[in-house]
Amino acid sequence: MFDTERLAIETELTAFLLELGLAVPAGGFKWSQLPYAGEWGIATSFFQIAADEARAGKGGNVAQRAQELARAAAARLGTPTGFARIEAVKGYLNLYYITAAYGQRVVDTAIEDGAAFGRGPARGQRIMVEFSQPNTHKALHVGHLRNMMLGAALANILEFAGWDVIRANYIGDFGKDVLKWVWNYRKHHAGEARPAEQVTHWMGDLYAEATANLENDPDGNKEIEALFHRWEAGDEEIVNLWRETRQWSLDGFNEVYSQLGIHFDRIYFESDFEQSGKEYVAELIHRGLAQDERPAGPVIVKLDELLGNEKEEYRVLVILRSDNTALYATWDLVLAQQKFKDYPDLDVSLYVVDVRQSQHFKQVFKTLELAGIAEIKKAAHLPYEIVNLPGNITMSSRDGTVVLLEFFINEAVNRARQVSLESNPELDEQTRAEVAWAVGLGAIKFPLIARDNTKIATFDWESALDFNGQGAPYIQYAHVRANSILRKAGGDLPASAMPTYTLDPKEVALIELLAAFPQVVQRAASEYRTLLITTHALELAGAFNDFYNACPALTAEPPVRAFRLRLIAAAKQTLANSLALLGIQAPAVM
Repeated sequence: MFDTERLAIETELTAFLLELGLAVPAGGFKWSQLPYAGEWGIATSFFQIAADEARAGKGGNVAQRAQELARAAAARLGTPTGFARIEAVKGYLNLYYITAAYGQRVVDTAIEDGAAFGRGPARGQRIMVEFSQPNTHKALHVGHLRNMMLGAALANILEFAGWDVIRANYIGDFGKDVLKWVWNYRKHHAGEARPAEQVTHWMGDLYAEATANLENDPDGNKEIEALFHRWEAGDEEIVNLWRETRQWSLDGFNEVYSQLGIHFDRIYFESDFEQSGKEYVAELIHRGLAQDERPAGPVIVKLDELLGNEKEEYRVLVILRSDNTALYATWDLVLAQQKFKDYPDLDVSLYVVDVRQSQHFKQVFKTLELAGIAEIKKAAHLPYEIVNLPGNITMSSRDGTVVLLEFFINEAVNRARQVSLESNPELDEQTRAEVAWAVGLGAIKFPLIARDNTKIATFDWESALDFNGQGAPYIQYAHVRANSILRKAGGDLPASAMPTYTLDPKEVALIELLAAFPQVVQRAASEYRTLLITTHALELAGAFNDFYNACPALTAEPPVRAFRLRLIAAAKQTLANSLALLGIQAPAVM
């Protein structure tokens, strides 16, 4: 907001400092919003400049020098365009906007920019966000949802902030778990066709059955190992069966992704890196970075020993099993490099993966760094904590504590439909179904991205479907309220005009949150924190509801009515934009 004026001021301040033989502080001028006290303003500090000057040997009192510089800068600037006044206070340069013009401009910008309000300029930087990473031949459950929602929302936020985003998925389609499913299918379900519906559910059932059958089959592990080697050798029967059943899983995944509004630009598969992974392991052995202990033991990288660490930090990374079968590290060592080969201009390669894999990625990245892969410094792991059900039940595919995602979505939509029936019984059935879908999906997405990713998310229906406080429905309902007022007002919005009356504190609070939205987007992108968007959206919904209750628009005098209707339209747009970043729909009615 007001970038043109800010940049003009920064140009003038830079010239001012150069004349004094001083340099602009590292990172440029840092601006902060002044608390509203009858007028809006921004401030920047001269303390860093004064401190740098003192460190250069010129000495002097830093606080006193900062105030001298601030006072001289104020005199140099005069009263810049768009501002009412300027002052120097305790080393800070404070600039105050013309209040009515500020409010008008914030509102006008939100309305005129529409769905692009808050969008940052193109950064000329590219980031890959890898997320979801399901395993084929298993069911999707609620535990997968946090990864999907976190990755999808981060990709949206980064793209909106100006990054060129590549959404990537890395699908686990191979390994002993997959062949355990194939083993069980061949042995107990040979020739059985996939069901027409709930494919991932059926495949998850067969995976659980395979686990149980393996425990009671003394020859099972040897048979699975034999299948593994047949696959590696290109055995036509095993490869074709694996490929066909893998596609069953992929079809089920794509159906869920479509329901959740998720898409990917690039798909990687574990099986793609089976051969190249083993070749890279051989290279690491040849270079002396890995130790080959086969057949008695695996191939390992003794990271702390290579680094000369006396204190254990990286430990030992296993990169190939003793029986020559690959594992996650085998594949990840080559996947990390392949991403930069596919996208040479990649600035960041971000992995959104369970916190329990933190040590794994730390080891993989360090191994590649030791191997001289310079690009790996651009890779980063964004860990997230698990999702618990009420009562701290942790979900796992191997036991009965999973809540299947398709059932979870249906439950959310059904519950949202029931709430809609009670709150708005006059809706037609088609609209009610659309509302239930929007509210239901919003209810299950929001709690999983409204907490810091490093904290465990515990899901419960009461808070998820909260229309009065902390859930997505609360934000959606504020959007509906705004839409309802504008619908009742009828016709086009009034023309832009400065408010000619003293703004109510509730209007001020709402305008401040609207003005802050673009900066919140940038901060959320730079910190990879969806929480910043969810928190701001809740605050915006709360401020709008306070405004709604204190500041009538439809019955107000014409000048007041005009500005308030435009303020409502700006709030509605910003609420919709916030929800869109989170992958949540903003319904017109509820």
